[in-house]
Formats: sequence, C-alpha cells, structure tokens
Amino acid sequence: MRVDFYQLSRDPAELVLPRLAQGTLGAGERLLVVSEDAGQLGRISEALWTRIPESFLAHGMAGGEHDARQPILLSHEPLPANGARYLALADGVWREFDGASRVFLLFPPERIDDARATWRMLGTREGAERKYWRQEGGKWLEGPR
Repeated sequence: MRVDFYQLSRDPAELVLPRLAQGTLGAGERLLVVSEDAGQLGRISEALWTRIPESFLAHGMAGGEHDARQPILLSHEPLPANGARYLALADGVWREFDGASRVFLLFPPERIDDARATWRMLGTREGAERKYWRQEGGKWLEGPR
C-alpha cells in the first residue's frame, strides 16, 4: 500500500481533491473520500462538480441506492461500497482500510503532529510505501523543506 501525505498549506482539501480524483479515475481506479465533517463533504462534492471545468467527476454520497456504481463515493466512514481501492482521508484523520492499494492523507497544519505519528506508525509496517508532498505556491513538491 502506498500512502501519500499531503500537507495543506495554501488550499483546503476540497480544492485539492478534484485533481487527485481526476488522477485516480485516469488510472482506472475508484475513490472513496472520507471525512467526519458533513460540511466538508458537501464542499468536496461541489468542488468535484465545478473545480475542473473540462472534466466530469461523477460522484455520490454514501448511503444512496447506487453506491456500488459510483466512481467516487463520499462517506463518513472507510467502507468502500463502491469497491474503491483508493482512499482519500480529507479530514486528516488516519483510518485503517483493508484492501487499499493507495491512500491520500490530506492534513492541515494543525494536524501535523497526528500526520507525523501516522508516518512513524506506517514505517513499521511491511509493504507500506510513504510519500510526502508539500504545497509551494500553486505546485506540489515531494519531500520536506
């Protein structure tokens, strides 16, 4: 499993997720986006429709009749009703997710200590590959400053 840590400094998760979702769909994968914050999930939903005008990022909120058909599913918990193997943790809170091949952990500056603890914990797991991304201006650069 690969875990990409995204330290949000300029843009909130809802503005970053559309590009991650676009890349996920481009790789032929499905995405589960998790946040305990219903307001954040609403903002993510809106951004998926509007942030990238040239693309169509079809998605739905978990608990609907067609969860299994959604290429992108937004949820309060890490249950991939859409069969996703890619997981985006939009609220910066680590959750275990069986069957994940890739996880995006998006965290704001106030959650950096939690992200560091997760980084260390994953460093003890066999098969866990970790990448760190930081926002600099409008670009994402790999590695710490």
